[in-house]
Amino acid sequence: MSRFFAGSDSSSDSGSSDEEELYSDPEAQKEDEESEEDSEEEEEDEESGSDEEGGKGGVSKFLRDQESSEESEDEEKGHVVKSAKDKRLGELEDVVKLINNARRINDWSTISTEFDKLNRQVVKMAAQEKLPKIYVQTIAELEDFMNETIATQKVSTKKMNATNARGLNAMKQKIKRNNREYTAEMEKYRADKEEYMMSEEEEEVQPMEKVKKPKAVYTEGVDGGDDGGGWGIVDAHGKAVQHTPEKILLNLRTIVESRGKKNTDRAEQIRVMEKLLEVAVTPYQKIRVLLTLISTRFDLTTSSSTNYMSQEQWKSAEHESGTLLELLEANRNMVVVENAEEWEDVEKPPQPAVGELFKIPGSVVSIAERLDDELTRSLQHVDPHTAEYIERLSDEQALYNNIVRALLYVENLQTIEKLEIPQESANRIVMRRLEHVYFKPSQVVSILEETAWKAVPAKLDSKITPRNGPQDIATLVQVLSTYLFKNSVDIVRARAYLCQVYYFALHDQYYRARDMLLMSHLQETITNFNISTQILFNRTLVQVGLCAFRASLVYEAQNTLQEICGSGRQKELLAQGVQLQRYSQVTPEQEKLERQRQLPFHMHINLDLLECVYLTCSMLLEVPLLAQTGSSPDIKKRIISKTYRRLLEFHERQIFTGPPENTRDHVMQASRALAAGEWNKAADLICAIKVWDLMANSEQIKKMLSEQIQEEGLRTYLFTYAPFYDTLSVNTLAGMFDLTERKVAAVVSKMISHEELAAALDQINSSIIFRKGVELSRLQSLALTLSDKASGLIESNERVLEQRTQGTANAFERQGGQGGRGGRGGRGGRGGQRGDRGGSRTRGGQQFGGGALGGAIKA
Repeated sequence: MSRFFAGSDSSSDSGSSDEEELYSDPEAQKEDEESEEDSEEEEEDEESGSDEEGGKGGVSKFLRDQESSEESEDEEKGHVVKSAKDKRLGELEDVVKLINNARRINDWSTISTEFDKLNRQVVKMAAQEKLPKIYVQTIAELEDFMNETIATQKVSTKKMNATNARGLNAMKQKIKRNNREYTAEMEKYRADKEEYMMSEEEEEVQPMEKVKKPKAVYTEGVDGGDDGGGWGIVDAHGKAVQHTPEKILLNLRTIVESRGKKNTDRAEQIRVMEKLLEVAVTPYQKIRVLLTLISTRFDLTTSSSTNYMSQEQWKSAEHESGTLLELLEANRNMVVVENAEEWEDVEKPPQPAVGELFKIPGSVVSIAERLDDELTRSLQHVDPHTAEYIERLSDEQALYNNIVRALLYVENLQTIEKLEIPQESANRIVMRRLEHVYFKPSQVVSILEETAWKAVPAKLDSKITPRNGPQDIATLVQVLSTYLFKNSVDIVRARAYLCQVYYFALHDQYYRARDMLLMSHLQETITNFNISTQILFNRTLVQVGLCAFRASLVYEAQNTLQEICGSGRQKELLAQGVQLQRYSQVTPEQEKLERQRQLPFHMHINLDLLECVYLTCSMLLEVPLLAQTGSSPDIKKRIISKTYRRLLEFHERQIFTGPPENTRDHVMQASRALAAGEWNKAADLICAIKVWDLMANSEQIKKMLSEQIQEEGLRTYLFTYAPFYDTLSVNTLAGMFDLTERKVAAVVSKMISHEELAAALDQINSSIIFRKGVELSRLQSLALTLSDKASGLIESNERVLEQRTQGTANAFERQGGQGGRGGRGGRGGRGGQRGDRGGSRTRGGQQFGGGALGGAIKA
């Protein structure tokens, strides 16, 4: 094989040398001949090693020739001189390449480092030239990749290592801070990625061309054809498109038909419609443009990765909604209703006759609802501890003005019989108004109402809530709720009812709120409603419990809060946070829906205050109960709060107890002090909790708690030490617990009437006489408890025996019911009873009767 390749090489060389003779001089030919002889000697040396190389000599020589040719080409090209801009762009691309490589292996530590380097380079470039689009592409893709990684980690059982986790957490903050400045560019990129990046390529190829894509440019003085001059749009092809009042409807139809299609530039559509609004002449044209423009602004949310409208877009939509209502109020012959047919003739605008109503398809109520939803979604995503949240929350006044004005417009439409406006539209807008009122203090609602009516023209008034009607906010809530009770069904009625109960509970009308909640029977049917209504029910229940606590009704407060606070899922039940349980099978879609249901921060109920109220109420009920069951073991043990008991047991198991640091520590140490009779220490610990200052009348609350602790301390003392007293002076008790004698007598009388204390109150001598009577000693009580447990053990053994023998347990029975083992008749007797387990057997089998003392007790 090597000879074949060598021969082919030599022949090719000779052929090429023959051709070169035509163009070379004799001296060159001599040099070529000498070089050929040298090459032949080298080929003979290579042939000796060709067998070991496997016949690759010719191929390797061919490859060497190719490499030498490439080197010669490089030498001919020489060094390329790059501009400073190209160098910076090349460095930027290198960093982007490193970030992309790190993304492939999920290396967040490297991504974090390179991201910092990328931002430093962009700062240098931005000072001299515009923002590179490759940078916009990188940060947009990084944000999407980060969101995907976070969603994957939440459902994945395999967690990333500590270095990667730190890198991911650092990137969360960096991307959040960095991407705020480039939101507009990122939205353009996400709207059409290919078109966005192609525009950069066109810039590089044709640097003199200003128009990269068919982007409209507004020019004044463009020839409008038959219609004359006016505003026009020039696209990338140089074709002028006129925006004249006569062609507004045609342009609107084109925009509406392109909605929902791929690669639609909604931002460009909004700019076009803003220009159409400027050139619109007739009210009909303005109304049509405004309806389409507002809807297109809402469409921006679907294409944005943030899932909520920017503040700028929201304010523009709110302003345009107010302009639309002003136009409709000024032109009563045109109405916007949902069931209207669209005007098909785009060339000729409608000409309604005098006194005739012209229907325009649309919904003022839906616009108000969407504005409300977008503001809520925005508040969900903004950090509540920043000034941005306060600024965003200030837009609620403008939204409330819009809702009130939309309600007035719907009321006006309902007065026109020809339109047949459905009642549902009015119910929806009234419900929105009520939902902005029910959870706020009356002072805040008064400011909202006053500002809203100032923004409404004086000629407009409402039949539901007249302008000059009662200014009481409680009356406003009742009027709105009553309207919905009469005119709505199912969910809307239930929500209105719950809003009214919530308002009464918030304003310390406990008995009214409690009676309404009980009469509604919603606690029996609430599981049939949607999740948002269930959340409202939970919020109302919690508010009623807090109202009972403020009214010094400890038992009612604990009983009401038990269902929510005892579950340990307060955040989730009140929609104030997402609690991901360990080993939970929650899909990313379910988690996304759960986060969408979260309430904005200003609607939250303070969970620390809620926990403090629940644990304090549980302490005041549980400590006397523990003392009662401890002194009388024959009393059936009853647990009021399992959560409190679990925390108390954990606290008692601690070897060393330091000073209290949080709410739970204060309550647990106060419980131990109260059980030991140190009511002063317990009161000081409870009153030292700082969360009480969040309540309106904090000093009054602390005073009420001190009085409750005194009373429960007295009851605990009597339960604990009653077996050791024959008589006890009321005056002594009053001095021990700093109570009046009348109060002590009232507490003791209540305990005696509820049969909690076996005693009599001697009002003449002002003393308590304890009845010993048939009360068992502690030893006797423990003996009875032991016998009950022994009998229960015997019963369980018999049940196990029956299961194992499978009905053959009576195989050794004799006639007459005697057992098979004569020496142990008792066992035979039990065998005879086994066949008749109906009711002849007493509780516990061979239960200890207690002897003569037990007989006396039974008598």
